[in-house]
This record gives sequence, structure tokens and C-alpha cells, in this order.
Amino acid sequence: MDLSKLKKRPSYPFETIAVAISFSPRCEFILAEAKRFSTILGSSLLLLHIGEKNAEKEQQLDKMMADAGIDANHTRVIWMEGEPVDTILKLCKLNIVDLLILGALEKENFLKFYIGSIARSISRKAKCSVLLLTNPNTTPQKFKKIVVNGVENAKTIHTINTSLYLAKNFHVKEVTIVNEVDVPGLAMAIADDSTAPQTKEIKKSFTEESEETLQMVLEKCDASDVQVANKTIKGKPGYAISKFAKDKKADLLVINSPDTQLNVFDRIFTHDIEYILADLPCNVLIVHSRI
Repeated sequence: MDLSKLKKRPSYPFETIAVAISFSPRCEFILAEAKRFSTILGSSLLLLHIGEKNAEKEQQLDKMMADAGIDANHTRVIWMEGEPVDTILKLCKLNIVDLLILGALEKENFLKFYIGSIARSISRKAKCSVLLLTNPNTTPQKFKKIVVNGVENAKTIHTINTSLYLAKNFHVKEVTIVNEVDVPGLAMAIADDSTAPQTKEIKKSFTEESEETLQMVLEKCDASDVQVANKTIKGKPGYAISKFAKDKKADLLVINSPDTQLNVFDRIFTHDIEYILADLPCNVLIVHSRI
């Protein structure tokens, strides 16, 4: 493979979609969702299994692919043994994967979704976009509402454009770009001796400045006929937008990939993506823009 194709590669279109196969009870559902994405987006499909290859597993996979409507003659399957996280990331890089699809797990007796340690590590380290599916189904549900994190960051314009790319292809009419205002940051901007009117004015100015910055980004995006709404919310970055997406009953939450590999400091002072990964509010797309 020509790895030079990875350099400055756009975050979309998703030309190659990979699925990590684990032979879990939900694997067939994840395959059905992957088939829908590849069909709608015109993407090639790559199935990855990290583990032993044997006749029983091959037969099981053939059946699941047939049930999901996946043409085995036009789908590549890679079997490889090794450490799951590093091997999956390596295969995604070697095969110029644009989107990796993983499944989440539902906590028993709770309406909460979480991801295991392997999926969590991949979500933090992947050099391609990652889609975490909370409720995959053999008859995938249509996306109706997409929520996008509009954080002030160089990656955000690519994340928004990727969201609009999906919205156009999946005929989603409602996309909400959410601007999170960090409450601690706002508190630090207010002097201890500020009067009530001064405090109110500072809060207003702080919010308006954030909204103007986001609006400048949106003006550079091509929304076409997609209805794009802006929403400013206050709260901890990551936690606030996760709650907003859950309350709005969004089908998909789209966020930037982490700026750097998370470290011990991020484990102590929770990073925004960690709030989302701890309790997925809906399907989550982590966009890697390769900038």
C-alpha cells in the first residue's frame, strides 16, 4: 500500500470502511450496519478479525455475511493474530481505512452503553475516524438527528464538514452544531470584585464571542439543503454535549479525535472524550482529520 496517501488525506469521503469482527452475539447486527454504510456511501468493505483462523469461524463468518447481505466476492477479510489494539490500528493504516466501525455494549438492566478496553484504546489512538454503534440492528434505523461538537479547534471545520457529508448521503435534515462554554473558564474571566451587572455583561460577551467564532467556521462549510442549527450550552466539555445529545434523542454524536494521546494527567482531570466514552449517549463518530 502507498502510505503517502495517508498524508493530509481528507476526513471524508469514507472510501474504505473496516469492521472489527469479534464473533460476539451482536456481530451480525454490526455487519448489517456496516453494509448499510458501505452501500449508501459507495465504500469498499474490509472485515478484520484478530485471532485464530479456523474452519468453524470461517463458516460462521460466511453465514453472518450472507445474512447481512454482504457479497463475499467483493469484500476483503483479513485474519491476523496479535495484540488486538496495535494489530487493528496497523491494519487500518496499511489498508488506508477511512472509517473503522466498532460495537458498544449495553450494561445489563441499565439504559447505558459503554465500550470495552480494546475499543476505548482504539478510540483514543486511531488515525482514522471511528464509529461506535450503541444499538446496531439487522434492520438499521434511519438517522434523523445529528449533533456535532463545535469546539474551537482547527479540526472542527473538518468534523462539521464530515457530519454534513453524512447528513447529505443519509438524507438527515437536522444537524445541530453545539458550542460548549466551559463554566470554570468563564468563572476565571470574572474578577472577584465584579458587580452583578458586570458579571452578566462578561458572561454575555464570553458567549457571544464563542458563537461568533463558530459562525465564522460554519460560513466556510457547505451545508447545501441540510438544516443546520446552532446551540450554545454551558458545562464541562464532553459531559455537557453528551447530556445534550441524550436529551435531544440524537441518532449520532460527532466529535473531534483527541488532539494528542491521552496521558496520566488526562486520567486524573477527565478529558472531554472520556465523559463521552464512559457512557455513550447514542452512536458516536470520532472524526480523525489527519491535519
